[in-house]
Amino acid sequence: MHDDTSTEQASAAIERTGPRPELHEQWAQRHGVAAADRLAAAEDFADAVQAEITPPNTVGTYEKSWRVWERFCSTQGFPVTEGTRGALVAFTAWLLHEGRQTPGPGGVLGYAPASAGVHLTGAVVGLRQRGHQVTKDDSAAAREALDGLTVKLLKAGERRGRGKAPAADTDGLRRIAASTPNTLAGLRDKSLVLLSFNVAGRASEPAGLLLGDVTLQKQGMRVSILTGKTKWSVRQPAIPYAKDPDVCPVLAWTAWREALLAIDERYADPADPAFHAIDRWGHVGGAMSPDAVTDAIARVAERAGVPLRWTGHSLRSGLASEGRNAGKDSVAIARQGGWAPNSRSMLGYMQTSDDWTDNAASGLL
Repeated sequence: MHDDTSTEQASAAIERTGPRPELHEQWAQRHGVAAADRLAAAEDFADAVQAEITPPNTVGTYEKSWRVWERFCSTQGFPVTEGTRGALVAFTAWLLHEGRQTPGPGGVLGYAPASAGVHLTGAVVGLRQRGHQVTKDDSAAAREALDGLTVKLLKAGERRGRGKAPAADTDGLRRIAASTPNTLAGLRDKSLVLLSFNVAGRASEPAGLLLGDVTLQKQGMRVSILTGKTKWSVRQPAIPYAKDPDVCPVLAWTAWREALLAIDERYADPADPAFHAIDRWGHVGGAMSPDAVTDAIARVAERAGVPLRWTGHSLRSGLASEGRNAGKDSVAIARQGGWAPNSRSMLGYMQTSDDWTDNAASGLL
């Protein structure tokens, strides 16, 4: 039985629902305005939960992608509220051929396929968040168009984007460990690289660590990573002592923290950042940002003469590929690095090793 509510009250209730007036009106017709208000409030609560559990960098990416979608709709004369099959496929083609505002490498105006895929996802998410329907079939059609157009680009000899970050290897780690100076910044860099490799850390993960997140134990140390992006990446990997003390992450961590503590006892506070920014004069600052972590890894790798330019992601992919080389189980690798057990990205890193160690052509001639 519907609640007895005036037209004015119903109109006011619909205005309160933000991007869902049509849904609220349907609910009101089916169940009454009071029930529709409660359903709308539940939707608002679900939105708030989603916002709370979505990483800030993901939110920023979606916002950027929505602005790209708005720019596309403006140039094509499309309404921003309609994520139809045709509009999304056209958006995909536009992204690949002319979507950038400034030319990329080689003067290309189109996005790299990976970036186009991110913007496509962001546009679909943005449309749905704003109460506009996008069916799975329409979204899948756009994704299929992206895959097909990417193949055409590859056949035409166009390879856009930076490609995968080169994976770190144990030889590079030894070079870095040997080349880091015995200074406060050098001790930090050595510990940062070795810890990040051993936990397959994204740049954001060592940047978010606190002193209290790292605990020394008899067998080594355990790291509580609480800034992960997924339920898998929030983890507590154990890092054992290395056989070679020169590349031991536990000894490197201890040396770095002891040097810091010798400067000021306040660095013993469990809430202290695990890795501090240090300027060229040796002054200690606050926590390193993810970009600072990436810059530090690239800098020390270059200084060590590592042949390929490492990025923050090189250490993450390196743990998977080197672990595979050493015969480690994929479940153990996933647990250490915070991947889902059948993660496509992890399996891709491991395939780099399998291409040589489990090669179908190996030994045939």
